[in-house]
Amino acid sequence: MYNGSSPMRRAYLDNNATTPVLPEVLDAMRPYFAEHFGNASSIHHHGQETRAAVERARESVATLLGCRASEIVFTSGGTESDNLAIFGLTHAGDHIITSTIEHHAVMNACKHLAGKDAKSQAFR
Repeated sequence: MYNGSSPMRRAYLDNNATTPVLPEVLDAMRPYFAEHFGNASSIHHHGQETRAAVERARESVATLLGCRASEIVFTSGGTESDNLAIFGLTHAGDHIITSTIEHHAVMNACKHLAGKDAKSQAFR
C-alpha cells in the first residue's frame, strides 16, 4: 500500500468479524496449528495431548477471571456464543429486550424463542 513513494499506514476498522492476534498469542498457539494438533474428544495420544492443552488454557482463563475452570466455556465464534448465552440463560416466560440494531445472531435467537413462546402460549 503505497501512495507514490511514501508508505500508507493501514487502518483496519472491521474488528467485529476478525482481529489480528498478539504476537505472544500466536507463539503460544503455533505448536497446535502444526505439530500438536488432535481432536480433543478422542482417546488417542494426540487427542489427549490436545485435551490437556485446552484444560490448561481453561485453568489460565479461570485464574485470570477469578472463577472456577468449570465456568469457562470456549466457543468457536460470536454466533455460537450468542446462542449459548441466549438459549442457556432463558426460561419459559422470560422477557428479552432487543433493538433493531442487534446482530442477526442475537435477533434470530430471540425470534426463535419468541416463536416457541407464542406456540406454547397457544396451547395453554
